[in-house]
Amino acid sequence: MTSQRFSALLEAFFTERLISQRHASPHTVASYRDTFRLLLKFLQKHIRKAPSELTMADLDVRLIGAFLQDLEAGRHNAIRSRNLRLTAIRSFFRYAALECPEHAEQIHRVLAIPPKRHSRPVVDFLLKPEIDALLSAPDQTDWRGRRDHALLLLAVQTGLRLSEIAGLRHADIELGRGAHVRCLGKGRKERCTPLTRTAVKVLRAWIQEQGRDERKPLFPNARGGHLSPDTIQHLVARHSAAAAKACSTLRKKRVTPHVLRHTAAMELLQAGVDRSVIALWLGHESIETTQIYLDANLEIKEQALKRTAPAGATLTRFKPDDQLLNFLKSL
Repeated sequence: MTSQRFSALLEAFFTERLISQRHASPHTVASYRDTFRLLLKFLQKHIRKAPSELTMADLDVRLIGAFLQDLEAGRHNAIRSRNLRLTAIRSFFRYAALECPEHAEQIHRVLAIPPKRHSRPVVDFLLKPEIDALLSAPDQTDWRGRRDHALLLLAVQTGLRLSEIAGLRHADIELGRGAHVRCLGKGRKERCTPLTRTAVKVLRAWIQEQGRDERKPLFPNARGGHLSPDTIQHLVARHSAAAAKACSTLRKKRVTPHVLRHTAAMELLQAGVDRSVIALWLGHESIETTQIYLDANLEIKEQALKRTAPAGATLTRFKPDDQLLNFLKSL
């Protein structure tokens, strides 16, 4: 295969397979694009070839494996990130299998690279005092502070994904009867999430301050464009650090937009909302995804413990003895 043929193959993978045939979302296209930018730069460094000069034969299983290893060891990516990059590579090689049967053996070996198994830690979420401290952190005498307060409140109440929040416009917010926010989520699934009275009040004031325009970003940057996902992550971290001064437990937590999504789910779960409803609320593909919130909810487990108590007995959480009593016991 010539280098021109390889370049054309990669371009066709994005334009024909992903965008035209599969109608992949912009988020998927961007993720796959970033994977191949990293891969091509890695190959350029290790085999001394410019990306436009690469041939299909250059992308052998040894170098693909070395690239995946470099993601973890060199870039310090988590295993989940490594697996996402592998998903993009395998998608391209499945396409190449149809277009380049002469490289079938090489392609088969790359497709045989397995995703790595990884542990799934208990999800982080915020407690009520931590939520209150975070929402109080932005300085609401400044327009950026009012914007950030509205954004944080919306994130905690609705559980929208980072990309969903970043893409919101005025047209996506309905503040009349049956107030809700509408978004296009993962897998191109559109969903509507109801808004509380508090959220409606804050969002109405924020939209009135901007001047309602259906095309305007709901949370604009200083130039009037959409906030980038990186900027939203930064502002969440900044306000979390400020809130930690008033709420010490926040110092032990790394607060991200996804933690706010988990927080919304836990609030619903603790209110007794059924898992299937929470899955619909969050836009989960499967109800099983919502299981992680049951695993993390200690209050539900404590209630189950109380129900297993023998008749006439009361089960309580273990509490260590007083330090002085422990000292005397040790003598």
